[in-house]
Amino acid sequence: MWNQKLYDDAVTLLKGLISIPSLSREEQGTAQLIADFLKERNIPHQQHLNNIWAKNKHFDPAKPVIVFNSHHDTVKPNPQYTRDPFSPDVADGKLYGLGSNDAGGCLVSLIATFLHFYERSDMAYNIVLTATAEEEISGVNGIESILSQLPAIEFAIVGEPTQTQLATAEKGLMVLDCTVTGRAGHAARDEGENALYKAMPDLEWFRTFHFPKVSDTLGPVKMSVTVINTSNKAHNVVPADCTFVVDVRVTEQYTLEEVLEIIRANVQCDVKPRSLRMRPSGIPPEHPFVQAGLRHGKTTYGSPTTSDQALIPGTSIKMGPGDSARSHTADEYIYLDEVRQGIDSYIKLLEEIL
Repeated sequence: MWNQKLYDDAVTLLKGLISIPSLSREEQGTAQLIADFLKERNIPHQQHLNNIWAKNKHFDPAKPVIVFNSHHDTVKPNPQYTRDPFSPDVADGKLYGLGSNDAGGCLVSLIATFLHFYERSDMAYNIVLTATAEEEISGVNGIESILSQLPAIEFAIVGEPTQTQLATAEKGLMVLDCTVTGRAGHAARDEGENALYKAMPDLEWFRTFHFPKVSDTLGPVKMSVTVINTSNKAHNVVPADCTFVVDVRVTEQYTLEEVLEIIRANVQCDVKPRSLRMRPSGIPPEHPFVQAGLRHGKTTYGSPTTSDQALIPGTSIKMGPGDSARSHTADEYIYLDEVRQGIDSYIKLLEEIL
């Protein structure tokens, strides 16, 4: 059967990816493996840094483009690993290894799906496969670095472990560096202006404020103060400055700029976003791919975690084999049946729209 050959090749490729260390910014080996995989099948590809992409054989510039995207970088191995993280071992139907679940299984399933449709000349869409780097660190040398070289994207499928359910919305991320300025003085005397105390009303505002618009799929915008510091290290000096970091998870109800404007209007501290890159994203419920998924018994949900979806312009969905709860855990694994189900799910849903 077509899917048995695709499945066998996908599992072989996944084992190869696991066996090659590919920490973020160090993905040269896995990029070469993916390039060789495509070359062996006579599929032209392009490469920029450690990002690989390829187009379907009968690419037609007049047709809209669907992007299949997933990443081949990994985090560092969890220190509690009991297995060799780079040894692709199979036991009890599980394929173990770093990156097997996040997101190797998704990547090879999308590559298999790309191969399935590669020769087709009767599709309503073009397909562009992108195997990208630096996803785990939201790095600028990942998907973002090749967007200008890709054709305009009509729709993107981002391969992340969702148990092949449909993550129809994803929160964006904005990290804020906040600074409060006081005046140094001796702690034993009534001197100075304590920057820590000045920061307290702002800290309380971040803790208690609720943005009025709530997403049906993602819930409310969430703000968390995660780090606080002063430059002062002496116990007897009133601190002249206080800095703190706020993690802000933004839903599709707001742009990052709108959230930033609301924050600045309500706090006294100086607020500087580290970037405005990681934007909330999603797909309308009436989109044909979502409707196809629902017909095949898929469920929809909003994802609280960020991925390359935040950097891809336009309509996108997050979907793939594996379980997000296993990501970044010790002795990471994916069930081999999940890879098979991933390939089958992608193909069945795409057949209905391609």
